[in-house]
Amino acid sequence: MRALVLFLFLALSLPSPPGAWGADILILQSSGSPAYSEAVRGFRAVCKSSEQTLLLSDFAEVDVQRIVKEERPRLVLAVGDKALTASRKVREVPVLSMLSLSLNLAKPPPEHIGGTAMAVAPEQYLKLFATLGVKRVGVLYDPKKTGQYLKRAALEAREQGIFLVSEEVREPRDLQSRLEMMKGSVDAVWMLPDSTVVTMVNVEALLLFSMSHNIPAVTFTSLYLKNGAAAALEIDPFDMGMQTGELAASLLRGGVRKVQVVDPRKVQLKSNESVLRKLHLKLPN
Repeated sequence: MRALVLFLFLALSLPSPPGAWGADILILQSSGSPAYSEAVRGFRAVCKSSEQTLLLSDFAEVDVQRIVKEERPRLVLAVGDKALTASRKVREVPVLSMLSLSLNLAKPPPEHIGGTAMAVAPEQYLKLFATLGVKRVGVLYDPKKTGQYLKRAALEAREQGIFLVSEEVREPRDLQSRLEMMKGSVDAVWMLPDSTVVTMVNVEALLLFSMSHNIPAVTFTSLYLKNGAAAALEIDPFDMGMQTGELAASLLRGGVRKVQVVDPRKVQLKSNESVLRKLHLKLPN
């Protein structure tokens, strides 16, 4: 708290460049992660309004609600989970989020919070499974982390003739026993961006399960391809920033009232060709 008080004192008492405070947009960036910085760069390419940026990793504690009340931005941009968590008490202005898993995977956000979801839309994965000729997809999830996302996926899977064999994992140590229950009943494994499921030990177990049963593992990041995943659908941070910037520009113009949550529009398919060949599978170029 002492760090925040000192920051506010310096910021409000020392000379500042025009527009440094009282800006239209307060950008809260969880850390200096390259992905976060790339997303903010994309945001700025589209939304040209005045802004002030706080890097939350530089402070022990930040009272976002107080800053919003005192500085009166027209909009808060929360980049990453830490920034979104810090912004949830803000009610005075809309909050847009990007690169945050907690935005809408577990449950829908309040009406004043929206942005670009971090997870690729379920239908994109389902199309990939259909291309692979997969009908029964095993997916492990924590209802508190990805419950809402899986409900959406289940509805869309039924429409496409794909059956999701889902098992709840409420503690990371539960994963191995849930995997055992899937033996012989799934044609693929779908790895969600779920922090309860995707631990270092569990990723190894999931990929070992897929390889030992000769079924593909489809994931959300190409980082796991080298470890044996067959394919991954990745987001583009810069384009996500542009997409969120378009939402911000519309809000600032007064073009929309309710803050939307939109799926990331630019998705990259990456694959491990040696794994696909071993499984006698092929993806279109």
